[in-house]
Amino acid sequence: MSAQAVLQAAAIAALDGLDVTAVFDAPPVRAALPYALVEEAMLADWGTKDMAGREGRLSVIVRDGGERPARLRLLAGAVEEAIEAIDREPGEGWHIVTLAFVRGRIVRDGGDHWASVSEFRVRMLRES
Repeated sequence: MSAQAVLQAAAIAALDGLDVTAVFDAPPVRAALPYALVEEAMLADWGTKDMAGREGRLSVIVRDGGERPARLRLLAGAVEEAIEAIDREPGEGWHIVTLAFVRGRIVRDGGDHWASVSEFRVRMLRES
């Protein structure tokens, strides 16, 4: 399994307890609010002479409705905690060396909809 697939699965599993209607791995056609979306990570080579490696950014978007983003602020904090607690051995021989929150933002997403974007830097290695 690719680093991309392993990381995506680990992030979705980590967000399992999040208080949302669903956690998606691709933008849903229809979904009840609030929901979370684990975007495809942008990964680059971070390998060594004898180990495959990937470094990149993982983003989680939470969408919610309402006049104010009060609930979304709580959900954004829960996303940060859940992602930072991902199992460092996600499977298929991959090991997460570092995983750190980089930045987050809450924005109005049209009308009474809001979106929270949380971005994380991840570095992974797998012995060849």
